[in-house]
Amino acid sequence: MRSRDATPVPPPIERALVHPQVDRVFIGRLVREFYGRVRHDARLGPIFAEAIQGDWEPHLEKMTDFWCAVILKDGSYQGRPVPAHLKLKTVVPEDFAVWLGIFQETVDDLCEPEVATVFVERAQRIARSLQLAMFFRLPAAGIEADRSSKAGELPPAR
Repeated sequence: MRSRDATPVPPPIERALVHPQVDRVFIGRLVREFYGRVRHDARLGPIFAEAIQGDWEPHLEKMTDFWCAVILKDGSYQGRPVPAHLKLKTVVPEDFAVWLGIFQETVDDLCEPEVATVFVERAQRIARSLQLAMFFRLPAAGIEADRSSKAGELPPAR
């Protein structure tokens, strides 16, 4: 049993995925397939269409950089995802489950099972982080939270 003052153990360091299937070209194909599906989704399609008007290619390249940084640990992404997502005023917490479902279907269709597992685990972590950044708010200091209120509650983990 650990005492309350014990130092927490940090999570394991994520390592680059080394697999013959996975390189920038493959990740770019996965990103394009995923966003093609998102664009056709009844809920997410309109959100993305409003946010990305006109040429999608710059966004797809940015997302390829992002996923290369997440999966290959190549440092290719230099953006700030939280501020970009905070601008999306029509997103609700439940949209993350839709996003993850489409993502999982895409990687299941394109990846070998062990590769799909890595992509999905990292996508779940990213989605959870964005959900917290967008929707979690602590009650104001000095004000006791109403017990029936959702203030201070975490969005449900998926």
